[in-house]
Amino acid sequence: MKIARLLELKQRLYREKDLSKIWSFYMDHFSGRAKFAELGRPVVNESLEYVIGRICREMFRIETKIDNILIIQVEKYQFFHCTFMVKDYIGGLIFFEETKMGLVAVSTFANPKVMYSRFTEMMPMKHSEPKPNGLN
Repeated sequence: MKIARLLELKQRLYREKDLSKIWSFYMDHFSGRAKFAELGRPVVNESLEYVIGRICREMFRIETKIDNILIIQVEKYQFFHCTFMVKDYIGGLIFFEETKMGLVAVSTFANPKVMYSRFTEMMPMKHSEPKPNGLN
């Protein structure tokens, strides 16, 4: 794998206005490439799962169930890529840990188009009881 292409992907993610060009670059140079696949390992990442769910809720404007999430981490390059299913659609994600920036793409088969969303990392909100401050 050419590291220069991964660096170019990171730059495109930050600068490119047309999100389809970013996704096409990823698909053309990384997706399905054996040498690239060998660099990663499956992981559980609750933050990215949360991001996928939140973005898909916004895309479809309803509560959605995300299935078949497979998150792959390429630790050496602080890069994650992922596939998932939402409704009857297939989705994908790319994310650079260093810049905390990523892209979600969801392909709708009935109407051949892809929906995109660029994001910066969002952490799930944890609800907790307020702590007494000792002043009352």
